[in-house]
Amino acid sequence: MSRRTASRALIAVALSVSLAACGSDDGADSPDSSPSAAATEVTTDLSEKPEVPASDDPAPDELVIDDVVVGDGAEAVTGSTADVKYVGAFYESGEEFDSSWSGGADETIPVPLGAGRVIPGFEQGIEGMKVGGRRMITIPSDLGYGPEGSPPVIPGDATLVFVMDLVEVTP
Repeated sequence: MSRRTASRALIAVALSVSLAACGSDDGADSPDSSPSAAATEVTTDLSEKPEVPASDDPAPDELVIDDVVVGDGAEAVTGSTADVKYVGAFYESGEEFDSSWSGGADETIPVPLGAGRVIPGFEQGIEGMKVGGRRMITIPSDLGYGPEGSPPVIPGDATLVFVMDLVEVTP
């Protein structure tokens, strides 16, 4: 290998390492690619109903999005309708309060993104997700049901966790 070839090889390696360190160019709103410890406890088998782990950590005050399985299909964006399967639970206990799975493994709910038909954190958590993905979303009270809650099921100021699967996206 000549000095010129060696120099070019070193420059190429340095350039690829520096580009890899920069990370994705997907934008500031895309979730971190490495899931949290709690998200690693969620099954990656999309044919199985996921369980939401309880947490002893202080509840976050911002929306937390953890991709458990990254999908490779169509992306859910504002203006589209996302058909999702989900399990909703309380952050601290992991106690389930709602689930589309209770209607069967193929039961989904349509969420028209941008229409404001669900709590803000739920809708924001779907955006950017791709079909075939599973995501764990931790929603602080201000992006959920707030200080009033949704009696009798959701108490005021509740932090909620949803594990959702994106099944289909339609324009």
